[in-house]
Amino acid sequence: MIILLHPKAVKPHNRRFPLAILSIAAALEGAEEYQIVDGNLDTTPGATMDRIAREHRVELLAVSVMPGPQMVSAVALCREFRQKHPNVPIVWGGYFPSLYADTTLNAGYVDFVIRGQGEDTIIELLQAFRDSRQLASIRGLSFKDAFGLHVHNAERPLRSPNDFPRLPYHRLAPVERYLLPTFLGRRTGVHHASIGCPFRCQFCGVVPIFDGRQKTEVPERTAEVLGMLQRKFGMDAVQFYDNNFFLSESHASKQAELLSPLNLRWWAEGRIDTFLRYSDEALRDIRRSGATMIFFGAESGSNEVLAQMNKRITAEQTLELAARIRKFGIIPEFSFVVGNPNAPAEDTRQTIDFVRRIKRLNPDAEIIVQHYIPTPHPDGMYGGVEGKIEFPRTPDEWATERWFNFTIRHDPRLPWLPRQVKRRIDNFELVINSRWPTVQDIRLPRWGRMLLQFLSSWRYATGIYDFPLELAWAEKFVALRKPRWESL
Repeated sequence: MIILLHPKAVKPHNRRFPLAILSIAAALEGAEEYQIVDGNLDTTPGATMDRIAREHRVELLAVSVMPGPQMVSAVALCREFRQKHPNVPIVWGGYFPSLYADTTLNAGYVDFVIRGQGEDTIIELLQAFRDSRQLASIRGLSFKDAFGLHVHNAERPLRSPNDFPRLPYHRLAPVERYLLPTFLGRRTGVHHASIGCPFRCQFCGVVPIFDGRQKTEVPERTAEVLGMLQRKFGMDAVQFYDNNFFLSESHASKQAELLSPLNLRWWAEGRIDTFLRYSDEALRDIRRSGATMIFFGAESGSNEVLAQMNKRITAEQTLELAARIRKFGIIPEFSFVVGNPNAPAEDTRQTIDFVRRIKRLNPDAEIIVQHYIPTPHPDGMYGGVEGKIEFPRTPDEWATERWFNFTIRHDPRLPWLPRQVKRRIDNFELVINSRWPTVQDIRLPRWGRMLLQFLSSWRYATGIYDFPLELAWAEKFVALRKPRWESL
């Protein structure tokens, strides 16, 4: 028996298909006995794993771990499981261990790390357990040798999603518990149509894992999977979790053609420069296929900063896209990484001014403002911050309040980001999100939107962002009175 654990990562109303664990399950389906334990659905995952271990001979506990809340959940669950079942090997895979393999192996309750794509690696690891195969020959695996030293095997070549079996959604029964209301629809699902990204932005944690590589599912397979979820389970909307959904115009146009008959509303992520190259006809097709909102990494309004990030776009392109996409009825969602380590105050000022320019061009544009937090990068971290920050050496330290707040950008406590600049960023974020509440918050009542817009309008008009205490109060007041979703 193999236990596939997806530790809790989100609140119940944000629960989605655990795609990472399902991908591993697809590789095991029909060949191995396994059970999925999803902490986003199971309120007592530790007890469930303990029961499975008492009823079966468990060969491996495989855990999918993202930084932040899921990593904190994984630490507690794996520590407890190791105490109760010390002879069961534990392997971590996913973004956190792929970024911090040595840190993960420093935990006494983790024996192996799978870096990057894990479908083939876990199969070979199980074979090594049974056939005494040398662990050093398994690509993508990190482990501790007989002396406790860390061994990192060669990288595993990236494989296309087309090479792997369909995901075994039936192992998540009832599947309907994962199809929940969003601004896109009443029964929203999620899907990965590609893996990786071919770009090398120096603030991005995807680059160290996939090293500028991307493999994409053929449009026919994507449409087939989504059509099945629609027919069998009533899915009416989908969020694509790809790092770069729009790789080329021909692929996007074919995907739009095949999605159109499904009448699904959808959200995806793309690049500004790529999208600008698309013809008006292609953009109309994309909108007709159900595209409702597209996320774009704008990152900065300064071309100098964008060059330092190796973003390979210009501020002028962002403005051009903000204006152009409006006529197609697609909402752009622009993300900004604020707090350039070399000039955080000036970077913040430029970003605020630039966001205001976007809003003048396209008032419907959604804005995400986030502090820059560094992650290890093969090309050097953005801002040249090597030596200016020391990451935790164990998952337990990452799980402390100080580093948890760093991960979720709540209070990163960066040595180059003065407190007054951080407050400026946070205050502007509060003002703009109150002036234009996101359409994605379907639990926000109409009166709550009107209250936030009324209270924030003078601040946005005058550019006075300091001490927005009335907005902080209003947000809490509205949150206390949001409707409860009985179905959740």
